[in-house]
Amino acid sequence: MPELPEVETTARGVAPHLIGRSIRGWTLRVQSLRWPVVLPAALRGARISAVSRRAKYILIETAEGALIVHLGMSGSLRILDANIPPLRHDHVDIELDDGRLLRFNDPRRFGSLHWHPHPVGEHWLLESLGVEPLSAGFDAAYLHDRARGRRTAIKSFLMDGRVVVGVGNIYANEALFMSGIRPTRAAGTIRRHEFEALVRAVRSVLSAAIEMGGTTLRDFVNQDGQPGYFQQSLWVYGRADEACRVCGTPLRGLRLGQRGTVYCPECQPARPRPQRR
Repeated sequence: MPELPEVETTARGVAPHLIGRSIRGWTLRVQSLRWPVVLPAALRGARISAVSRRAKYILIETAEGALIVHLGMSGSLRILDANIPPLRHDHVDIELDDGRLLRFNDPRRFGSLHWHPHPVGEHWLLESLGVEPLSAGFDAAYLHDRARGRRTAIKSFLMDGRVVVGVGNIYANEALFMSGIRPTRAAGTIRRHEFEALVRAVRSVLSAAIEMGGTTLRDFVNQDGQPGYFQQSLWVYGRADEACRVCGTPLRGLRLGQRGTVYCPECQPARPRPQRR
């Protein structure tokens, strides 16, 4: 599904077209996506004050609360003129006061749309989320403390949204390779200096992906209908049995937490190497 960079790209793309606009109404062509879609009458006439992202959710904020949008596995948002007819999977239109609309397309209908009053962070989808990976709170001390005594694999730990949000499978694979940590190592065995390298890698890979517009996935296109291009820069994800681009060793693939995992047995050793002085 779209990961943090794709969601961030979408939020940044639609924000200039939504902020300052008022919601005139909406059209629901289905009554339920992943969950029922219920929008209150009070939303009509509300002015959009901000568009932000929390984890993989897009928050379209007003003075009263926020629309919480999740793109699911195949969802996308478009800003369109109101007279453009809907396509088969265009399930929701949010009508704006300038004659345009925000259209939510979702072929698989695994996405969701919720309304929640302030404080929006108390919504059940958001209340248990961990720290944002690009925020100041995401650092080696935080991870080292949360990992203490944990036997779960570091890749699964890194993808746990209660620990840190938005580090999905693609970027977990890439960050662990960049930091030289084997994905199967127990989180509690990762040393402080390794967490420092991992934090740098997570920040680097996510920032690069956002800059390039996200990673091209099977069903994802951004708000302009153009795919992201970060996939061209992947070091390990999707490259099992191919040569490592650093050392030439064949990359190994396995299933970890039901997710495809790829690593280099040479660049990501089973035990930590001594810290360089």
